[in-house]
Amino acid sequence: MDIVSKKPIQNYVFGALLVLLFLMVCRLFAPFFTVLLWSVLLYIMMSPLYKRLIKKINGTTLKGKILRSIWASVFALGTLILILIPLSFMVFQFFNQIVDLIRYAQYTFYAKPGMIHDIFESIAGFVSDISAAQIRISADEIQAKVLQLLSSGMQGAVQFSSGLAKNISSFLFTMVMMFFCLYFFYIDGSTLSGLLKHTIPIRKEYMETLVLKFSEITKNLFMGYIAVAIIQSVSAGIIFTIFNIKGALVFAALVFICSFIPVIGCGTVWWPLGLVFLLNGEIVRGIVFLLVSMFFISIIDNFLRPIFLQDRIKLHPLVIFFAIMGGVRVLGLNGLILGPMIVILFLTVLDLFLTEHKIEEG
Repeated sequence: MDIVSKKPIQNYVFGALLVLLFLMVCRLFAPFFTVLLWSVLLYIMMSPLYKRLIKKINGTTLKGKILRSIWASVFALGTLILILIPLSFMVFQFFNQIVDLIRYAQYTFYAKPGMIHDIFESIAGFVSDISAAQIRISADEIQAKVLQLLSSGMQGAVQFSSGLAKNISSFLFTMVMMFFCLYFFYIDGSTLSGLLKHTIPIRKEYMETLVLKFSEITKNLFMGYIAVAIIQSVSAGIIFTIFNIKGALVFAALVFICSFIPVIGCGTVWWPLGLVFLLNGEIVRGIVFLLVSMFFISIIDNFLRPIFLQDRIKLHPLVIFFAIMGGVRVLGLNGLILGPMIVILFLTVLDLFLTEHKIEEG
C-alpha cells in the first residue's frame, strides 16, 4: 500500500479519534456546564470595569503580577457577593411568602365561601359565553381544581424548601468553583479566548466575529431584557409592598417572568390584583393602584428598553420571546440567556456560511 493510499486512511482515523476525544472532553466538562456558563457571562459583564482598573498596571513585573492577582481575587469575590447575598435573601423570602400566600388563599376559601363561589360562577359564565356554550364547567369544578392546585403548590414549596436546605453544601461548592473560574478568567481571559479561537477549526476572522458576537449578545441581552425585567420586578415589589399586597415578592417574581411576554407583558400580574381591589369595593385604592402600576411597571419598559438596547439586537420581539421560553423549557434557567443566544449565533453562522459560499463561487 503506497503513501497516497495510506493518507486518506490516516485522515479518517485522526478524524474519528478527534471526534471521540471531543465527546470525552464534553463529558468531562458537562457537570460544570452551568458554572462555566454563568462565570463566562459574569466575566463578560464585569471585564470592562476590571480592564479599566488594571490598565496602568505593568503585568510583566512581579509587583504588577501581584496587583493583577489581587484585583482578580477582589473582582471574583465581589461579583459573587453581589449575587450571593441578594439571591439568598430573595430565595428565603420568596418561599416564605409563597407558603403564606397559599395558606391565606386556603383560609379565604373557607372564610368567604359565598364571595369565592360568586367569582367562580362569573368565570364559568365567561368561559361559556366566549366558547358559545361549547365548554361547560361549573363553579364547583373550578373550586375543586383550584383547591387541588393550592394543596399541590403547598407540598411542592415545602419539599423544595427542605431540598434547598439539604443542598447548601452543593451550593457553596458551586460558588467556590465559580470563584476560581472568575479568578482565572480575569487573570487569563484574553489567553483563554485566544486558545478557543485556535482550537475550533474555523477561519480566524470568522472565529473572531463569533467571539465578538457572543460578547455583544451577552451584554445586549442582559441590558435589553434581563436588566429591564429586573427593574420592572423591583418596581413591582415596591408598589405591591406599599399597597400592602400579601405575597408581594411572589407577584414581583411573576412580573419578572411576564415581562418577556409580548404585548400584555407585566399587565398579566398587576391588572388582576387591581381588579381584586375593585371587586372588594376599594374603588379609589384600586384605580390608584392600576394607574401607578401601569406607569411604573409596564410603561417604563417603553423608555428603558430602547435606551439599553438601542436596536443592537436585530430580532423581532416575538422571536426573542419564543427563544427565551423554549430555552427555559429545554435548558432550565440557563435557557434564559442561551435560548436567544443560540438563535442569534445560528443566524450569524448562517450569514458567515452564505458569505463564504459566495466567495467560493467567485
